[in-house]
Amino acid sequence: MAMNPDSPQTGARIVGKGSETAAGPGPYIMASSTLEGDRVYSSDNEELGKVKQIMLDVERGRIAYAVMSSGGFLGIGDKLLALPWAALTLDTSRKCFVLNVNAERVKNAPGFDKDHWPSMADIGWATTLHEYYGTHAHWEDDPLAGGPQP
Repeated sequence: MAMNPDSPQTGARIVGKGSETAAGPGPYIMASSTLEGDRVYSSDNEELGKVKQIMLDVERGRIAYAVMSSGGFLGIGDKLLALPWAALTLDTSRKCFVLNVNAERVKNAPGFDKDHWPSMADIGWATTLHEYYGTHAHWEDDPLAGGPQP
């Protein structure tokens, strides 16, 4: 899949053997349920958690975030983190994601619990999140620009 080198990255990168052959479903097109439960590692190779859900920007037809569950035991006491899709690299060889920041930065990242989700359509929340992870917002350079819609 060709990319314009002048365009900012808004989607997850793909590395590994699976990225060489794209016959059949994946790795470029796949069901979101295929990715749920995949482990997420930091840039310094520390296991951070697992993908719990994939959040879609329905209006734009794009993936906005992966929600990662971290810590806790058997789902109790988990901290949830919204990870911008552009902050992730899908490693098809290891069947995991690699986040673009180190483990220490993730430990200090803003999170939420299963009963208190943020308003992910709030432009302020979304902008702060993309700034924290140093990513290009999924709605920028889009004909429907103006940020997430309530």
